[in-house]
Amino acid sequence: MHCFIRTGLGLIKRRITFPVGEMIPVYPSIIQMKRFELKSFIRTSQEYGVKKMQRIGHSYEFEHIKHYVAGDDFRSINWKATGRRAQLMVNQYEDEKSQQVYCLLDRSRIMHMPFGGLSLLDYSVNAALVISNIVLQKQDKAGLITFSDRIGTAIKAERSKQQLKKVLEALYNEEEQPVEANYELMYVGARRFIKGRSLLFLFTNFESEYALQRVIPQLRNLNRQHLLVVVFFENTEISDFTKQPSQNLEELYAQVTAEDHLYQKMQLVQQLKQFGIMSILTKPENLTVNTINKYLELKSRGLI
Repeated sequence: MHCFIRTGLGLIKRRITFPVGEMIPVYPSIIQMKRFELKSFIRTSQEYGVKKMQRIGHSYEFEHIKHYVAGDDFRSINWKATGRRAQLMVNQYEDEKSQQVYCLLDRSRIMHMPFGGLSLLDYSVNAALVISNIVLQKQDKAGLITFSDRIGTAIKAERSKQQLKKVLEALYNEEEQPVEANYELMYVGARRFIKGRSLLFLFTNFESEYALQRVIPQLRNLNRQHLLVVVFFENTEISDFTKQPSQNLEELYAQVTAEDHLYQKMQLVQQLKQFGIMSILTKPENLTVNTINKYLELKSRGLI
């Protein structure tokens, strides 16, 4: 086993090698999890891509009455309390809590595609850990289901102190399977396992309209019972290729084909929208922040 140790200032780094005869678990990025946990709460988080969402509507729990300050929603003014105090008083609300949020991870062979040294499943695992942590910090319940041609991990959505550890222990052991994903089995498993309406983030990938159309019936069924967000990936290598200058006619044809592929990928978003299914089409490196923003947006709109 190789351990890398460095000083607090990072001026000195040393590698130490230990002979070991046992398996050592390698967990998803805890540093990334803590970094995004902080960004989801601080006011300046927009600088890092995490958006602060304004409250829309009133799908919130009453907390207390407070003095009005500039910027408070005038619709929250408590006129009875204002009359008693002879100064403006407003009702303070907090986000409705204890909503169920599940991460559904496709671990079939389509998720083996590598970008930047990580597979799509690696990106999804890291994002699932981060979003689960933020869900728990927001007093909601986090759960996890993984699947390929069969159901893998299934962790019921809870808000206990040990929940994040359960999710972490499950995620570090996940790896891609050389099989096609069975969406019918995934739907049946989710229907039996998930009790009550929940927000579902489905991390998967589609490279063609045909691949999406095959699973639309299961996605529509899920979306009828829950609030489904399908998360899939841009092919950044193809995108980068289209931006390069073509040197000859053959390369020009290849770029036209690549641009058509990107266009077809964008059309998948519209097809999902036609069925009332929300989606996130994202670059792998932007997966975590885009998923966080969608969760915060849906929460601010009172949809969960």
